[in-house]
Amino acid sequence: MVIRTRGQRTHGRNRTAPADATIYWLSKRTRNDLFLLYSFADSGVPTDELRAHVEQRGALIPDLRVRLREVPGDLDYPSWVRCEFAADQFVEHALPRPDWAHVQAALGELLDTGVDAADRPWRLHVFRGIAGAPMRSDPAELATVVVIQMSHALADGKRAAELARMLFGGADPAHVHPAHAEPSRPPRHPRCRPGFRLVRESVTAFGVTAGVAGLLRAPIQVAQTMVRGFHAYRAQQTLAELTETGLLPGPGPSFVPSLVNRANAERDTAHQARMLVYPSDELRIPGRTVTVVALTAVSLALPNHLASLGKPVDSSGAQVPMALPGKSLSRNNYRSLGVDLHIGEPDLRRRADQIAATLAARRTRAEHPLLTVQDRVTAVTPAALLRRDIDRYPLDTVPDAIAGHTVVSSVHRGPADLSFGGPVRFTAGFPAIGSVMHLTHGVHGLGDTVTISVHADASAVPDIDAYLARLESAVGEVRAAHGP
Repeated sequence: MVIRTRGQRTHGRNRTAPADATIYWLSKRTRNDLFLLYSFADSGVPTDELRAHVEQRGALIPDLRVRLREVPGDLDYPSWVRCEFAADQFVEHALPRPDWAHVQAALGELLDTGVDAADRPWRLHVFRGIAGAPMRSDPAELATVVVIQMSHALADGKRAAELARMLFGGADPAHVHPAHAEPSRPPRHPRCRPGFRLVRESVTAFGVTAGVAGLLRAPIQVAQTMVRGFHAYRAQQTLAELTETGLLPGPGPSFVPSLVNRANAERDTAHQARMLVYPSDELRIPGRTVTVVALTAVSLALPNHLASLGKPVDSSGAQVPMALPGKSLSRNNYRSLGVDLHIGEPDLRRRADQIAATLAARRTRAEHPLLTVQDRVTAVTPAALLRRDIDRYPLDTVPDAIAGHTVVSSVHRGPADLSFGGPVRFTAGFPAIGSVMHLTHGVHGLGDTVTISVHADASAVPDIDAYLARLESAVGEVRAAHGP
């Protein structure tokens, strides 16, 4: 069975949006993949059957049977083309000991890897028979832990969760409408030897046509960029006026970089990952969202961590990705909000109030139509110019002022009706670390569970278990401050 979605199957229709191409090109310089963890009860279903399920189910999901095809010389944006499931997209990992501690150690190693979206933009990592995983139905229950590694060019956090639901959900994927049209199938050729294929793809009619189209489009795009740039300038002036008159909340404050934001002298530092898994009732506080509860906990744990290392801060902030409303041509449809964590307020109830108010104000500003004007400039930027700027951007330079010291990414992944050889128990996610953010947090709900995860660079957080203990204690303090 093949899902056929509406839409013209042409290179232009399947060309990546500039925002997605930007993320793809950045992946060649830094790690920015998405990692979605799901823990299932291991009922002993043979791994070969699980592999067959992934291959068969994935064949019904258009977004899971594509790869990127680049245009020679980056004369135009890459395009999504069809491909089939490859054997190395399902990897079963053998651990020295099949327990939760070794899964977390292996996860840290995975987080320092990247998929190549030009080959296959996703991969499934599977750990079988894991003892001691959180949220077991009984102490003897073993788990199958699955980590979906996905190119960020393919999906943002919200879309990635939807794809995972199609893969592990009980509903027929044919009844789930993908966000993007099914791409065209690459032209067949009788000779497929690797060396010949590389040459063939570099001079394929597809590539030549796309490159010529990109060249012809470039002068028009330059003119559009100038016109839209002028409109963006006018929009910025209007935004400033609305802000000065109090009709629109102002932009978030900036912060001096902290120890977890310094550039690394050692480039090959270890990635680390840990998780706190809660019944969702433990994080539900009347009048508070789970995101605000988590942010308030981070407002305690992070300054305490920095103080313990002799590097205290007077103020602290977090970047919070927010999904934008409405449809978008881009697979990545979100903005990062800079949120002050108000660490100068000692009363945790009032601090949570202030964080909630700040988050709401940042959302209001982020959703204002005038902010999309700059996006329209990027949308017509010639591919070669954007690629040049990305290649020249100084990733190893930390600015004097940043929008936040850490990332707190929060996504609810729906009801716990997923299965993979057994029912799902919980989920987690791990925002990427980079040249500025060496400590990130994920807040991910599934059914009646919420997981707060930590992804850290060992140079920034030398003892991640100590930080996790601080974070767990902070969650308890926030709950206690709000009463029983």
